[in-house]
Amino acid sequence: MTEILPGVFLLDPANPELRHATNVVLLRDAKGGGYTLLDTGLPKGMVPRDMVSEVEQFCRAQKGSLSDIHRILITHLHLDHTGNLKALQERTGAKVYAHWMEAAFIANSPVYKGPGMLPQEPVRITETLRDGDALDAFDGLVAYHTPGHTPGHLSFYAPTRRILFTGDAVMRQDGPLTVSAPQYTFSQQMAALSLRRLATLDVESVVTYHGEPILKDGKQHLKTASEQAYGGKYEN
Repeated sequence: MTEILPGVFLLDPANPELRHATNVVLLRDAKGGGYTLLDTGLPKGMVPRDMVSEVEQFCRAQKGSLSDIHRILITHLHLDHTGNLKALQERTGAKVYAHWMEAAFIANSPVYKGPGMLPQEPVRITETLRDGDALDAFDGLVAYHTPGHTPGHLSFYAPTRRILFTGDAVMRQDGPLTVSAPQYTFSQQMAALSLRRLATLDVESVVTYHGEPILKDGKQHLKTASEQAYGGKYEN
């Protein structure tokens, strides 16, 4: 794992060609001495790696165990974000958090009808979130409902650290930040509105789920991406 910012770790893919294709993030909690995991990656067999084993190896290297992960935050239902959720929930005993709408889809009740890979098996979310909910995780996180990519998509903002964890609300594939990919997005118009909202936050670093993180001048990168999504500048 690579520590890209103090207390922010990215899992390094075993295959260099997949580097930062999916940024499973582990956060060191300021209180309690544990960790918060943000999304869980594709399941073993779909990629040439075992995400659960890699997370466990990291915890052991820190002279701990998987039980040091106290929370798992899920940005949205797609399989590349929930593929190892059930296994990690069982192995860690962690509470799992997601938006209340997304929680229903992750439990397959009802089955999601939008684009993107669905969860392979239902998982019960233990704590549901709404827009603006504060979490005593990392150095303090705020959940932002950023619908569009999926109806209940969440992004997480650390105001004291000025770090934004976007999930798939924002992406970066070999270039600048962009709004979520249309072919996997429930509503592109809603996604553009959510990006516009994120661009109003005081952000220094942007950690997306797909693509290299941006560690400086994050707000300006978000504003540029939002302007491109709308086809023009705006005042915020």
